[in-house]
Parts: sequence; C-alpha cells; structure tokens
Amino acid sequence: MSFEITAPYKNHNYIAKAADRFLAKYHPGKSYPIPIEEIAEFHLKLDIIPIPGLHRAFDVDGFLSSDRKSISIDEGVYQSRPGRYRFTLAHEIGHLVLHKDIYERYEFENVAEWKEFINKFPEKEYSWFEWQAYEFAGLVLVPPAHLNKRVIYHTKEIKSLGIQNKDVINDRVTELLSEDFVVSRDVIQRRLTKEAKKSEG
Repeated sequence: MSFEITAPYKNHNYIAKAADRFLAKYHPGKSYPIPIEEIAEFHLKLDIIPIPGLHRAFDVDGFLSSDRKSISIDEGVYQSRPGRYRFTLAHEIGHLVLHKDIYERYEFENVAEWKEFINKFPEKEYSWFEWQAYEFAGLVLVPPAHLNKRVIYHTKEIKSLGIQNKDVINDRVTELLSEDFVVSRDVIQRRLTKEAKKSEG
C-alpha cells in the first residue's frame, strides 16, 4: 500500500448539526418517515443503481460513487428490505455530506476499485469514517424531536392497556418506532441509547 487515507475528526455534535441542516434544507416539512429516497433522487440528483449480488460478493449493501453522482445498492436490499434500503441511502448520503473532500481526491469506476479505495484506510480510520456516516444516517432518519415525541406517545398508549412490565413496554415501543420511521429495530435501539446518554449528560 503506497498511501493511506485519513478520516476527518467529526464528533457527534458536529454530525448532529450537519443532520439538522440537511433536514432543514431538504425536508423542512418535518413529516416522517423521512423521504430519503426522494431526497436522494430529486434534491441531490443521485442515481440509485441496483446491483445483483453486491452484498454477497463484496460484503457491502451500497457505496457512493467517487464523482458523488450515484449510489450503487444491493438489488436484494433495494427490492425487499425497505428499512435497510433507507438506512443505506442515508448512510451513503452521510459520506456525501461529511466526506466530500475525501471522495474528491480519489477515483474509482466500479465496485472492485471502490474496495481498493476502502482498503487504503487504516483500520481505525475506516471505523471512524463509517461511524460518522452511521451517526448521520440515524439522526436524519430518526430525528431527536420526532423520536422523543413518539416514545412518549407510544409509552402512554401501551400503559393505558394496563401493561406495566418495563421490558415489555420497551420492546413494544421499539417495534412501533421501527414502523414509524421505517428503520430496523437496531437503528431505533442505537438512537434510544444515544438520546438516553444525552439526557443523562
């Protein structure tokens, strides 16, 4: 390896502000679920390109092109996994928003060359690069204000049915939030954990 890529330092607060600006610009109506596909195609002018077997061959659901004009995505995810599809789009848009300078410096024409690009990252740098995009995607698809309001609403509704077991309530709230925002339960759980840490701090 002749050179390595360095990921920029962007913490949670920086990414949260970037997500807020993104939503204010591209979805000021603030309805949910966030129309991430429409934002990608009609506002950001990104081509969404389904690729058969992408995940099986390269262990990735999608990637942003080096010219930042398209997102290639595993065809199976595109066709039948709406939550994962939406998160993949938001994740790659996170790279577009947060890592434009990196993509401007490197060119790749296909998935194999993209893999070579990724392999130029030291392990810790790549983890940081990906974490930033994950944070952005979670904050865009599950904005804090919407999340907190829906948690309160669902918790109240469930308790009104006479259910008091905390674990049962939390499990059902997570499921309902997953349906509200059209994301996986894992995404909801990570967002709830993050918001809980913020309130504790």
